[in-house]
Amino acid sequence: MKSKRLFKNRILESLSRTHVAVPITFFFLYSIALMYWNFTNTTIGILESVGLFTFGFIFFTWVEYLVHRYVFHLARTTPLREKVQHLIHGIHHEFPKDKTRLAMPPVISITLSVILFFLFKFLLNGFIFSFFAGFLFGYSFYLWVHYMVHVFQPPKNFLKVLWVNHAIHHYKDDEKVFGVSSPFWDYIYGTNA
Repeated sequence: MKSKRLFKNRILESLSRTHVAVPITFFFLYSIALMYWNFTNTTIGILESVGLFTFGFIFFTWVEYLVHRYVFHLARTTPLREKVQHLIHGIHHEFPKDKTRLAMPPVISITLSVILFFLFKFLLNGFIFSFFAGFLFGYSFYLWVHYMVHVFQPPKNFLKVLWVNHAIHHYKDDEKVFGVSSPFWDYIYGTNA
């Protein structure tokens, strides 16, 4: 595996890497726990809960697209922005086969999930549990797809489009095809290949 160090400090460097199974497992279980809490501690019905879960999942795909396009591909107009962009995503484009950098490090992703939980709780009140479960399930699904498209050969079925799109993004035009888990938002925003 070809890669490079981001930090001279050994601890910071180790915190910048993770095996993708760690966040996938954590956020998948967190999603299940939220749904369990929803069903045992709220009066929200099954149909409404499934709808909120689905909306959370779809909302995640939109957030994934926006973050990938506007944060991970931050315009490198100053030396500071170039350094930040390289640190948060450029390293992944430089070494796309580095399996330890295919997911956001747990320290950062867990911190962000706590912040988002309280933000969504403020906005959604009791509906947060099933909505955020869908959102986190979407994140787990995204991580799984992102890992698969970087590590395995494309399948010979309808999922092949995810491999092709991400290959276009990495190797042909990094200003196109920002959706990893779904090409939907690329079609909506006109960034499809």
